[in-house]
Amino acid sequence: MSLQMVTVGNSIALIQPGFSLMNFDGQVFFFGQKGWPKRSCPTGVFHFEVKHSHLKLKPAVFSKDSCYLPPLRYPATCTFSGNLESEKPQYIIHGGKTPNNELSDKIYVMSVVCKNNKKVTFRCTEKDLVGDVPEGRYGHSIDVVYSRGKSMGVLFGGRSYIPSAQRTTEKWNSVADCLPHVFLVDFEFGCSTSYILPELQDGLSFHVSIARNDTVYILGGHSLANNIRPANLYRIRVDLPLGSPAVECTVLPGGISVSSAILTQINNDEFVIVGGYQLENQKRMVCNIISFKDNKIDIHEMETPDWTPDIKHSKIWFGSNMGNGTVFLGIPGDNKQAVSEAFYFYTLKCAEDDVNEDQKAFTSSQTSAEDPGDSTPFEDSEEFCFSAEANSFDGDDEFDTYNEDDEEDESETGYWITCCSTCDVDINTWVPFYSTELNKPAMIYCSHGDGHWVHAQCMDLAERTLIQLSEGSNKYYCNEHVEIARALQTPKRVQSLKKPPLRSLHKKGSGKIITPAKKSFLRRLFD
Repeated sequence: MSLQMVTVGNSIALIQPGFSLMNFDGQVFFFGQKGWPKRSCPTGVFHFEVKHSHLKLKPAVFSKDSCYLPPLRYPATCTFSGNLESEKPQYIIHGGKTPNNELSDKIYVMSVVCKNNKKVTFRCTEKDLVGDVPEGRYGHSIDVVYSRGKSMGVLFGGRSYIPSAQRTTEKWNSVADCLPHVFLVDFEFGCSTSYILPELQDGLSFHVSIARNDTVYILGGHSLANNIRPANLYRIRVDLPLGSPAVECTVLPGGISVSSAILTQINNDEFVIVGGYQLENQKRMVCNIISFKDNKIDIHEMETPDWTPDIKHSKIWFGSNMGNGTVFLGIPGDNKQAVSEAFYFYTLKCAEDDVNEDQKAFTSSQTSAEDPGDSTPFEDSEEFCFSAEANSFDGDDEFDTYNEDDEEDESETGYWITCCSTCDVDINTWVPFYSTELNKPAMIYCSHGDGHWVHAQCMDLAERTLIQLSEGSNKYYCNEHVEIARALQTPKRVQSLKKPPLRSLHKKGSGKIITPAKKSFLRRLFD
């Protein structure tokens, strides 16, 4: 095992606890920045490349038919290949926290629709669920099992906010363990079913999960209600016959007490557990290797990396699996120094380079509760843990590297501005208002004076009106300047209608006479 420090450019502020890494055909992508995405990367998804111990983040794009994907932190994710070998791998994303500190209960599916030597284009779709829909949560796991030619998602554990009736101003963000139910999710039809298994008595979060064929293994985790990290090892087996699915749980010996650990796969039958916590105020510095042979699981300690003094002495650490047996780790910077980075980052290599790409087992994600500034430093820390296969990077750098300094001065160019006296758009609370919006509020240009940008939402513009004004070349004046603009405008000259002579209204031979009252009415009609 080798540990290497990584330098990050100006994009270092994007990497905060709770991020996630996804691997598509050997390319790793970063998702889950803190805060809403900016215009230079409206999707909030970045190509994540480490070369010569230097990390570069390069913006990725979504297809036009993609749904809006908020920058979720601490979600549960897993890979999904479908039932056909020809289907391309997809990533399933469930739960997580939005920048508004809300918990998501949605399921998103991410897939690659276009890939060339310059960029990768993703498609993101939202999956609607019916039945026993799991509540919004974090710190849980989602995996995919395969049985009898069919597939099914398995969701377990996590934490959620306490019920609304129990929430007060002081305890608004208080969380509790989710019920120890196992959810089976059919990604094809969007059906979700909850199962109660007697072996699962306590809600667990920040656990490790591994899916192999029709079985999911649940290892470790933290019970908030009892404040313990039980050394449990559960085997959940799912049978998918033509009728109703059958779910059974078995308690296995040989578990370990760990929470918020990072899991990486080094070959088809071996995984490595890195990091995590064994006590509330004590990091777990020991690494374990998990081996599968003849449908049996074996867990034992392995060689300890040569941790640096900074890693040993830091109170928290976080990170994610890059694939190919490599883990990306972060620790807080030293606040005692006059000039200090917010975080320092390392890569830990647990395997050799020649990893079999055809990995059949996929692992899922477990995430932590709070940001370092929001919580005590020891709370099951700020981990995002999942595993996916990956290959080493090769090829030349043909992407534009994201640079926060390249962002324009938004106080002048729009979006996050106070556009009028009643403007209520806030960068920290804004959510899409129009269907045409993806990553920023809709703007319209007021033509008064030198012109300025205003939010369509603040101007009470209907979406239909907004689209018409945006497509045309007509001038628009905001609510504060519309009266001034009207005074400056010259009314358009309207050509008057030609009035027919009244005598022509009397038809020859009709014998009808136009009375003075009728003449007066007709004049008013044509005038």
